[in-house]
Amino acid sequence: MTDARLIQSPGYAGRRIGTRKSPVVQGPEVQRLKTRPQFQAALAGGTVSRTSHFALHRLTLVPRATQSPGMNNPVGPALSPEQALFGVVDVWLGAMVPKRWARRAVTRNAIKRQIYNVSMHFAGSLPCAAHVVRLRSEFDRKHFISASSDALKTAVRAELEQLFARAVIPLGVEVAGATP
Repeated sequence: MTDARLIQSPGYAGRRIGTRKSPVVQGPEVQRLKTRPQFQAALAGGTVSRTSHFALHRLTLVPRATQSPGMNNPVGPALSPEQALFGVVDVWLGAMVPKRWARRAVTRNAIKRQIYNVSMHFAGSLPCAAHVVRLRSEFDRKHFISASSDALKTAVRAELEQLFARAVIPLGVEVAGATP
C-alpha cells in the first residue's frame, strides 16, 4: 500500500497526491555546481566548444594520489585551490543563463532545463571535469515571440547537442600525453 492520500476538499475529490513517479534517468550521475567559487573555477578552466549562442567551459579534475594503507592522509601533491572545491572527481555541470541574454525567468528556466536534460545524454562520454554551459548571446525575440515556445526549446536543444558533441571525448581515441 502506498502512502498516497486522497484530497478531501471540493474540486479535488478522488485525486491522489504523492503517487507521481519521477522520470527514469539513464546513464551516470552528474554532479551540479552550486557555489560561486565552483562556477568561477570552471569558467577559468577555458572554453572547450562554442556555438552561436552557447559556450562550454571546462576545468579538468585530476584524481588525488591513492592513499597508503594505514594512513589517513593521501599520498601525493596537495590539491590546487580549484580542485579542492570539488569533493568528488566526477562530471560536474552548471548552467549560466544571464538576464542580459534571456530577460524573462520563464525563458531562463526553460533554457536551463534543456541544458541539464541534454547533458544527461552526454554524461557518459564527458570527461571527469567541471563544466559550465554559458549563454553568450540572445535568441532573437522577433523569431521566438513566446518566452517558452516549442520552437525555442527545439532550437536550444539542437544547439546544445552540437555544443556537447564537439566537447565529448570519442571512445578509442587516445588523449595526447596519456599512457596506456
